[in-house]
Amino acid sequence: MKVWNRTKLIILLLIVFVLGLSAREISQHLNLNLFRAKGLIAEDGRIIQDENIQLAQKISQAFSIIAERSAPAVVYIETERVVTRVHPPLPFDFFGDEFFRRFFSPPRYRERGAGSGFIISKDGYIVTNNHVIEGAQKITVKLLDGRTFSGKVVGSDPFSDIAVIKVDGQNLPTLPLGNSDLIRTGEWVIAIGNPFGLTHTVTVGVISAKGRTGIGLTDIEDFIQTDAAINPGNSGGPLLNMRGEVIGMNTAIFTRSGGYMGIGFAIPINIVKNVVEQIKTKGKVERGWLGVVIQDLNPALAEELKLKVTEGVLVTEVIPDSPAYKAGLKEKDVIIGLNGRPIRNSAELRSQILLIRPGTEVELEILRGGERKKIKAIIETPKKGVLTSKAERDQLEELLEEFGLVIGDITPEIVRRFGIPANTKGVVILQVIPGTPAEIANLKPGMIIEEVNNKRIRNSLEFFDALKPSREKRSVLLGLRTQRGRFYVTLSLR
Repeated sequence: MKVWNRTKLIILLLIVFVLGLSAREISQHLNLNLFRAKGLIAEDGRIIQDENIQLAQKISQAFSIIAERSAPAVVYIETERVVTRVHPPLPFDFFGDEFFRRFFSPPRYRERGAGSGFIISKDGYIVTNNHVIEGAQKITVKLLDGRTFSGKVVGSDPFSDIAVIKVDGQNLPTLPLGNSDLIRTGEWVIAIGNPFGLTHTVTVGVISAKGRTGIGLTDIEDFIQTDAAINPGNSGGPLLNMRGEVIGMNTAIFTRSGGYMGIGFAIPINIVKNVVEQIKTKGKVERGWLGVVIQDLNPALAEELKLKVTEGVLVTEVIPDSPAYKAGLKEKDVIIGLNGRPIRNSAELRSQILLIRPGTEVELEILRGGERKKIKAIIETPKKGVLTSKAERDQLEELLEEFGLVIGDITPEIVRRFGIPANTKGVVILQVIPGTPAEIANLKPGMIIEEVNNKRIRNSLEFFDALKPSREKRSVLLGLRTQRGRFYVTLSLR
């Protein structure tokens, strides 16, 4: 038996030698026969693609078709404004400001910016980000076909970071607007924009998440998160679904390097449509107002208040004669729902209220002493001065840091931390920055600010509203209270 097996092996080797076939050629021959058996290779050697390969090619073709059809309606926006560079104050000013204004005018220079946008009507209405065109004195809009237009701002909304501009054109290419409520995590999306001035760049990714809030980008946060590459210059460009519909407007990226890191954010197109409609019909956006000062509920507060939930919004103050006041909301109520939708944090509540038009009735689900209640309130137009956009708030906070202060609302935690009487109104100094006017004035953490620029204040909203005149005069008058009594101090940057 062993002799016979050895004989067969010798015969096989002789055959291979005679035919001149290498082991590799034998393997290839066997593979070809296997592919023919599976129907992947024809008798003449042509490759027959299977269904999976054909599907991949169709998806690739779909990306190309959507990009080719959409790109003509995506625009490149260039902005320009003249900026005056202010001289720093001199240590010895012998002549006074008037002398320098007359004889030494501060230098002026042109500041240029760029971004993206997309056309939504044939007669030239274009949507972009507010931060792309904010403060621009000249706007130039460039199309894929080389045409250039001068753009005019129709209106903008810093709360949502949405703006509408208009160019004089007819029969312009447009993009269809989809329904962002129907999007699903994992869907393919396409971003088109002008990153770093590279016009009409196309990138592809998926919807990584939806309903992102608490990021700190804008007042209204309900972002679509995507891993489609977005970089500086993409702001204002469209995020498209596989039907070629706009489902979001690319707005910001999360980055530690200044460039793409796989996390981009887009404003849902349903929010964009709401804002654009109001800007086109009224020239402005009506914002809703509930009239509460709020903070996030955390596990420590929940334990202290004997609550079984750890997410929600704690009401720290109800503004008199506000919708919340009229509806019967009280301090230490915890808002956990709005119109049947769960509310997890203050960013969500603020975003939702700002999107509701004044005059609309809403249903709030609250916890009061551990008991669930439902309260109805009618949203109103905010009173003058009580609503400050995040962009303006950021500017005021920077000014406050120049004065040397970090302040906060008086919450139960703050009351315990500093031993403040529970019914105290105003804001508390949380930090005094070294080497600033506040430190020179000997201000300390724990002091209560009750008055700003001759206005009594009860919370941080009223504090920043009263601080606005200080942007021009570069000084602020504060009325403070400590355990020793009340006093005034002026902080100046002049």
